[in-house]
Amino acid sequence: MAGNKPFDICERTFEFALRVLDITSSLPHGKEAEIARDQLARAGSSVGANTEEAMGAISKKEKKKHLGIARRESRESRYWLRIINAHWKHQVPVESDIAEITEIRNILSAMIRKLEAA
Repeated sequence: MAGNKPFDICERTFEFALRVLDITSSLPHGKEAEIARDQLARAGSSVGANTEEAMGAISKKEKKKHLGIARRESRESRYWLRIINAHWKHQVPVESDIAEITEIRNILSAMIRKLEAA
């Protein structure tokens, strides 16, 4: 992702979801690309949606649940970005996106650890 990264995790995951849409629309046509497009679009947008759900949670347990889902979806997003990087690297560069979702995953993990410690 280019430019300064927002401090707010909700904004950061929102911007990641927008980038995912750019990536998926850039993939070539074909069955293999369609699978990657669908899976990445679902997982990449789910990271932000579940982060938003966590921020609006009414209990610590609910917040932890949604952060856990967001973290799991970030792992899946990273997996599909790695597939895209391995297969369509020259058509769709995603190295910076892999780094970004790795950082987001780490932030989500830290948030979960903090909730568990509280």
